[in-house]
Amino acid sequence: METKRFNELVFLKLLLSIDGIGPQKIFNLLAKFHSFENVFLADKKSLNEVEGISSTLSAKIVNAKSNYSDLRNSFEKELEKLSSLNGNIITYFDNEFPSLLKNIYFPPIFLYTIGNIKLLNENCIAVVGTREPSAYGKMVAEKFASELVKNGLTVVSGLARGIDSIAHSSTINANGNTIAVIGTGLDIVYPPENKKLFERIKEHGLIISEYELGTKPDAQNFPRRNRIISGISLGTLVVETKIVGGALYTAAYALDQGREVFAIPGPINNKQSDGTNSLIQKGEAKLVVKVEDILNELKLSFDVEKEKTKPKVELTLFEEKIFSVIDNNPKQIDEIAELTNLPTSECLVHLLTMEFKGLVKQLPGKMFIVA
Repeated sequence: METKRFNELVFLKLLLSIDGIGPQKIFNLLAKFHSFENVFLADKKSLNEVEGISSTLSAKIVNAKSNYSDLRNSFEKELEKLSSLNGNIITYFDNEFPSLLKNIYFPPIFLYTIGNIKLLNENCIAVVGTREPSAYGKMVAEKFASELVKNGLTVVSGLARGIDSIAHSSTINANGNTIAVIGTGLDIVYPPENKKLFERIKEHGLIISEYELGTKPDAQNFPRRNRIISGISLGTLVVETKIVGGALYTAAYALDQGREVFAIPGPINNKQSDGTNSLIQKGEAKLVVKVEDILNELKLSFDVEKEKTKPKVELTLFEEKIFSVIDNNPKQIDEIAELTNLPTSECLVHLLTMEFKGLVKQLPGKMFIVA
């Protein structure tokens, strides 16, 4: 790793180590000081001028500089171990960081990765459910995961026992791509019986975690990691879950993030289906019985590529420029802005007009496709 990159990461880690500093405050600090090192070179008066930085926080930032050497040494050791695992580390500010994940509330600032990092920006669907699935749940999870793969989607799950494990293994068996979001450090496999599956995902997909190496499987880690499972996905499919199942956390996060939630209906006398049936009953999830239900809801079609026809309505020069980069594969607003070399805010205005004209359709996460 280059020295400049290493130093940036150390200062970012130092900032995150301060109690009371989260993503939004980091963004505000960066907007004013333009680098993380400059934050620690600033005095209290300058720090207090930043929105959200109180006198107490500014004092903590100034005092945190004394921890720099220790943190630098520990981070250096962590990177050495990460390298031995063939792992990588990316931040919110890197190009590789998934654009969908940037748009959630409280996004992770660091992501530790092992495997094919390009999958982070592929079209993903989360498949989650109970750790104690019924025979019906197992069958459905395997069927949907393998069929999602055949339609070009990457399957995301949490490497937990039950539905998660079935989703990962079925995807790999169907020669597809899968992403496991775990609640431990990358050097700890949990549950331990998933070690072989962990290795298979490393070879055929991607494993990610926001937690430092050595982080143990503490109970509070798993509900928190669920926001990442839904956050990198266009939608979340809940196969089976009890009324208080962990998969409901993922569904709740997806709803908060403006993403689609899908649920498989199940027998009313089966506790494993209480959660999914409840989601459907409350109108929080779309009832699905086949993969096409998901593809149609998200306006995704990978089996047959549609030819983009020239619009019959009159377009402005800017609308023509934007329309030329939009196709049947969803594109995020930041990508559209980059491809057209137009400001994001300007793209959104024109896209709204184009949506009224029936030319484009907006998907969750500010993704756009041809209507």
